Amino acid sequence: MIKHLVHLVRYRIPTSKDVFHPVSNVWQHIANYHSRGLSAKGWLWVIVAFFAPAVQAHPHSWIEMKTYIEGGDGMITGFRMEWSFDAMTSAYMLDGEDVSPENEQETFRKLSASVLENMKYEHYFTYFYDGDSPVKYRVAHSEKLTRDRSRLVLSFELPLSTPRAVTRDTLRLLIFEPSYYVDMAWKQEADVVLSDALARQCKLELIEPNPTSEQMSYAMSLPADADPDNALGQLFTQTVKIYCASIPAALGTSKEQ
Repeated sequence: MIKHLVHLVRYRIPTSKDVFHPVSNVWQHIANYHSRGLSAKGWLWVIVAFFAPAVQAHPHSWIEMKTYIEGGDGMITGFRMEWSFDAMTSAYMLDGEDVSPENEQETFRKLSASVLENMKYEHYFTYFYDGDSPVKYRVAHSEKLTRDRSRLVLSFELPLSTPRAVTRDTLRLLIFEPSYYVDMAWKQEADVVLSDALARQCKLELIEPNPTSEQMSYAMSLPADADPDNALGQLFTQTVKIYCASIPAALGTSKEQ
């Protein structure tokens, strides 16, 4: 069974007794949808749904992402991830942990290693396709957990099992938690970054999700302790499409020197 991302850190999933979203968080989430270009009709559904009791709604946790696409010489070799958890989730992740000044770094090291180990069995919530064929990864590494004010930031490296040649228009990347308990999003296209070498021949397009009003209403009716609906997350996820032009081998080599 797919686990909620927050559950990969803690021993249990928070229930409606544990989770409380103040009105400011509601407006923040509405603003997030507005920044993604939601239509006026979609706006109305967000406002109506969110002023129901806030614990009766998916998502319950938010991650803002930055993704660095690594590679060169016409090959993608992997991804470098930075995931910033919302303040409430960050506090929940550290609940009961020793974050005294002398022990915080060791606690962060253990937490980051635990999260990465558990995510290994969930494909790191990262789905990279060449056409309809999924691209496989090696084991992620170089995990690190840091603080950014009230937010925790998890960074790690995710190498591909073998380098993947760039193509004209068949590569796409999605990162999402399947049950939509956790919303994972890039705030802007600039949060997905090509390596300098790849940027010479490739460009990116960030495509926003387009859920129906019925799908939004259904997601926002789900309480925190609802059984996971693992078909839900993909309806609300962004897609990064990668478009690349071919570069003659000699030209590509000369630029690298």
